[in-house]
Amino acid sequence: MASDEYEKEDVRDFVLWKGAKEGEPAWDSPWGPGRPGWHIECSAMAMKYLGETFDIHCGGVDNIFPHHENEIAQSEGATGVRFVRYWVHAEHLLVDGEKMSKSLGNQYTLGDLIARGARPRAVRYLMQSVHYRQKLNFTFTSLEAAGAALRRIDDFRFRLEHAAEGGAGGAALAAPTAAFEERFDAALADDLNVSGALGALFEWVRETNGAIDRGALGGGDRERLLAALARADEVFGVFDAARWPESSGGPEEAEIESLVAAREAARQSRDWATADRLRGELAALGVTVEDTPSGPRWKRA
Repeated sequence: MASDEYEKEDVRDFVLWKGAKEGEPAWDSPWGPGRPGWHIECSAMAMKYLGETFDIHCGGVDNIFPHHENEIAQSEGATGVRFVRYWVHAEHLLVDGEKMSKSLGNQYTLGDLIARGARPRAVRYLMQSVHYRQKLNFTFTSLEAAGAALRRIDDFRFRLEHAAEGGAGGAALAAPTAAFEERFDAALADDLNVSGALGALFEWVRETNGAIDRGALGGGDRERLLAALARADEVFGVFDAARWPESSGGPEEAEIESLVAAREAARQSRDWATADRLRGELAALGVTVEDTPSGPRWKRA
C-alpha cells in the first residue's frame, strides 16, 4: 500500500517491505531499496526482547485492526507458533465527555494538571479507577473525587496507626479482613476488575473503622491490618501518602510541629484560650489535630 493508514479491510492492507521514496530512510534488500512496513517493527522488537511467544500485549482499542491483527499474521506466519497469549486493549480517554484533542482545548499534560494544583497521587488513582475496557471521562470534579477517596484511606491509616490496641486480637477483624483480601484478589483475577477491587477495599475500611470505634482493635491487629493495606497498595501504588512527598505550597513540617507542640504545652498548663487560638491557626493552615492518649497527632486536611 502507498499509505500506512487505511480504513477498509483488504488482502493488500499491509506489506512487510515498502519501496523507497524520496525523502524517506531506506535500506538495501533483496527486493531493492526500501524500508519495513510499520507493523513489522513491533513483531521484530517483541521477538528480540520477549521471544516468539509471550504472555501480555497491550495497546489501545484503535490498534486491534489493523496493527495488532497484522502483527499476529506476520509473527505467526514466520514462526508457526502462537504470538501472544493475552491481549489487553484499553479504551480511549475522554475529557468532559469529549475526545481529548488540541483543537477542543481539552488536552492536558501531567505538568498542566500539577500547575493547576492537582496532586500526582490523585491523578494516578483516577486513571486506575476505571476498568481498562471502559472509557474514562476525565473531569476536574472526578479528580476532586479521587482526592477525596485517598483522604478516606489516609484518615483510615491515621486512625489505625494511633488507635489503642486491647488484649488478644484477631477475633473481631480476622473475618472481614480475610473476606476483603479474597474479594480483592477475585476482582483482579476477573479481567482486572479494578472497580470491584476498590469496592472491596472501601467496604473493609468502613467495617474496620467501625471496629475501631467500638474499641475492638486487639493486640497485633494494627500490624496485620496495615499489612493487608500494604498488600493492596502493591497493585495500586497510591495508598501510602508517605511514598508521595508532594509539595502543597503549605508550611513546612517543622513549623507545624512547633505549633502543635505549643498548643500541647498550653493544654498541659490548662491555658485553653491559647490552645484554642493555636488550633485555629493550624486549621487555617489546613492542618487537623487529633488528641490521642499517646499525644497529639496532626495531618493535613
